[in-house]
Amino acid sequence: MKITPVDVAHKTFNRSIYGLDQKEVVSYLEAISDQLESLFKERNDLREKLREKEIQIAEFRDRDQLLKSTLTTASQMSEKIREDAERKAELIIQEAQLKVNDIQRATHDSLQKAYTEINDLRAMRIQLESNMKALAHAHLSLIEEGRKYMGMPAMNSSNSEVDSTKLTSEISPLAVDII
Repeated sequence: MKITPVDVAHKTFNRSIYGLDQKEVVSYLEAISDQLESLFKERNDLREKLREKEIQIAEFRDRDQLLKSTLTTASQMSEKIREDAERKAELIIQEAQLKVNDIQRATHDSLQKAYTEINDLRAMRIQLESNMKALAHAHLSLIEEGRKYMGMPAMNSSNSEVDSTKLTSEISPLAVDII
């Protein structure tokens, strides 16, 4: 039977010849004692459970703090790794840009050199053609002088011009082939 504080406050005992009924009082006191013992035991069990739960909560808080610390460290490390990767990528891009600039400069210089060589070769071709024309004219003049000297009829000037033009036009492709 469960005794409440209200039951104890309102408990009345039957009267007997010698006062209160002793058996009833003893029985009631035993019930209260049993109830108090049960309550103390329950209270001690609850205190023990509370202490265990507080220990678990402390462990959970420690784990939570450790997890937060680990997450913070991992976040910082990942940020550092990301920053390092970005820095390395920038360096690689800069190196690649420098190489591209060097290649472009070398290509431009090579192209400029090729244009210069082409212009030099054109000038040489023009000079060679002029020299060949002059040589052809000199030979034609010598031939004319030789004919005059030998007493042969001179070539008419219109034929001479045609032959000279024909000869120089035939020499020009030769000069181009030589170059």
